[in-house]
Amino acid sequence: MKNKVEGKRRKEMRKQRRAARGPVVTTVTVTFRHLAPSNAVRGYAERKFAHLGKFLKRACEAHVILSVDKYRQHGEVTVKSGRLSATAEQESKDLYSVIDLLEDKVVRQLTRHLEKIATNKVRTSSTGEILSETEES
Repeated sequence: MKNKVEGKRRKEMRKQRRAARGPVVTTVTVTFRHLAPSNAVRGYAERKFAHLGKFLKRACEAHVILSVDKYRQHGEVTVKSGRLSATAEQESKDLYSVIDLLEDKVVRQLTRHLEKIATNKVRTSSTGEILSETEES
């Protein structure tokens, strides 16, 4: 019973700390190479990558590079947040689909990384617990 109450308190305290930190900021920079800059494409890329900060629960930067080479639309993205960095490249015939595919790749990379971190946070037994187990046996 005591553990449930402590768990609820911890959750409430985490929520309060997150609220005190303020909104998560994601800076999205879009660079155009070999094509005219378009506000529509820039806005679409910014909308797609703006939610990554909430996903990571901390401020991050996303740098999107879009280029055109004859009929190939090419895109690269680098997302940095603290020591974490995720990159992706994609080619397609449509610039909007390139942005969609880049976002999917980066989200996949970040979820995999966050899952790895979560599985590594297994609490080890304290010395008292180990000693009490040996006394019971």
